[in-house]
Amino acid sequence: MTDSQMIREIKEGNTELYSELMRRYQRKILAFIYHMLKSAHLELMAEDLCSETFYKAFRSLHSFREVDASFSTWLYTIARNTVLSELRKQRAGSVPLEESGVVPVAPSELVPEQAILRSEKVGMVREAINNLPEKQRSALILREYDQLDYQEIANVLGQSVSAVKSLLFRARSSVKSQLEPYFYEQIYEPYEGMKSR
Repeated sequence: MTDSQMIREIKEGNTELYSELMRRYQRKILAFIYHMLKSAHLELMAEDLCSETFYKAFRSLHSFREVDASFSTWLYTIARNTVLSELRKQRAGSVPLEESGVVPVAPSELVPEQAILRSEKVGMVREAINNLPEKQRSALILREYDQLDYQEIANVLGQSVSAVKSLLFRARSSVKSQLEPYFYEQIYEPYEGMKSR
């Protein structure tokens, strides 16, 4: 059954189908929300905001029109707006770490050196993405993690396709320039006392 068919039936009163529609998109929406919250260190709120997104979508399903956007694009837009609203609330009343629900966790055991290095690289990439301005970060996450096409990203962000391409170009350039110092290997390092010719 396609999204359109399910939505039609849900609108006609078969609301049990909504749980199936949620199952189709829950992992992607949760991952998107998680990545958006990472820069504010609020990842633990991801599940709550994912539930809120699906609740808002259900409440507004009667107003959803496929001619305006696909269901997935509409859902990503709701998710993005839900996260941005929460981030504004958090900034307005800076919550102390103890109350935020964020619990620092120490690694339970030592892992092999390669796993540590890989983890560090992944962490640096994530941090570089988190440092991006919000629209660049959203565009990059939607493109690289969620594999949305330019038009879908444009619909989610309320931008033109050319603006999305520009956001992605700037986002990738910024991530690259942030990471270059860490991944650049110096081949030649002059020794003290050596004369340059």
